[in-house]
Amino acid sequence: MEQEQYPTNNGLTFRKMALEDIPDVMVIEHDAFTLPWTEEAFRNELTQNHFACYMIMQYLGQPIGYAGMWTVIDEAHITNIAVLQAYRGRKWGELLLRELMKTAAQQGMERITLEVRVSNVVAQNLYRKLGFKPAGVRKGYYSDNQEDALIMWADLPERGSAYGSEEGSEAY
Repeated sequence: MEQEQYPTNNGLTFRKMALEDIPDVMVIEHDAFTLPWTEEAFRNELTQNHFACYMIMQYLGQPIGYAGMWTVIDEAHITNIAVLQAYRGRKWGELLLRELMKTAAQQGMERITLEVRVSNVVAQNLYRKLGFKPAGVRKGYYSDNQEDALIMWADLPERGSAYGSEEGSEAY
């Protein structure tokens, strides 16, 4: 069987999320999560939460992924990261996470954290690859099935250090 060829990373861009992106984000959100956030939750994050920073990953101008975090003092907390199912397996989720981490470092954050389902080994492996280490468990964190969440932390480089390439990204 011939292996499917994926396009190169050319055509991938990252930019700050805007209110106009919410319909596309909702498609990604419902594709990726069993407990999707609501449109209102994203609207509040973009308009009311001064600690929030959300970005869109586009392929050839079409939103295919997004990521968000809260930045408080010198720590970033990843709220969500998702890529449409049709675009997974290309290491683009890794590029999105690297872009988010780079943005956090540029904003002066020193550490970054997230929660991940204990059953989501694929995501945990990606996080470990980028320097995240387990730091604890939140029992019954996920309300759909009471699954535990693994808490992971990573140190960020000092402001100005590179996390991935500058190509295709904008300041946040």
